[in-house]
Amino acid sequence: MKKLIYNRIDKASVGLLKKVFFPGKIFVIYSPSEAEKAVDYLLSQPILGLDTETRPSFEKGKHYKCALLQVATNSKCFLFRLNRIGMCPAVARLLSDKTVTKVGLAWNNDLLSLHELGHFEAGTFVDLQTVVREIGIEDQSLVKIYANLFGERISKADRLSNWERDILKDSQKSYAAIDAWACVRIYEEIKRLQSTGDYELVVNDPEVKSENDETDISETR
Repeated sequence: MKKLIYNRIDKASVGLLKKVFFPGKIFVIYSPSEAEKAVDYLLSQPILGLDTETRPSFEKGKHYKCALLQVATNSKCFLFRLNRIGMCPAVARLLSDKTVTKVGLAWNNDLLSLHELGHFEAGTFVDLQTVVREIGIEDQSLVKIYANLFGERISKADRLSNWERDILKDSQKSYAAIDAWACVRIYEEIKRLQSTGDYELVVNDPEVKSENDETDISETR
């Protein structure tokens, strides 16, 4: 039986799904020397998922710089504390790499934030918002794309937490890791479906979109 996927799913149905948990190991990077070792390992992997986090501002006109870069494989996630190490040579080397497949969602926005920390030549990145359209998925948020493909819910409870804390909470670490790791899973699943054709696209009538399901910029991450 072919896997059913939908061109779009509604917000209410996502809320009914079971919550996904990161199954791997999380490593927090606090120094440039730790970053060098982490990047050496990451650039030996076939595919990486990336995301960033920035401390939210609740004051008009106040802006914080990118505080965290999370980079995941299928089983590990490295959290680079950019508010401490900045755009150190290892991080710049990772972001400039053109040999390893690196996947993000709305990644151009992340690159703009990262460029505020220092100069680097952006390497090759794949944006999931483009990839999912190739099999007919119209939703653009990570939460909806993941729910559509895997029937599980990514919690966004820690999105607006303080990403510049001295020590990140366990829930923050898990949240950050899931967002990067989910990019790997989604990319690999899309490529599998494309190569096998083992899916059927169900097109939902746009009129069924409920009034509480409007596009939310906060959900695109």
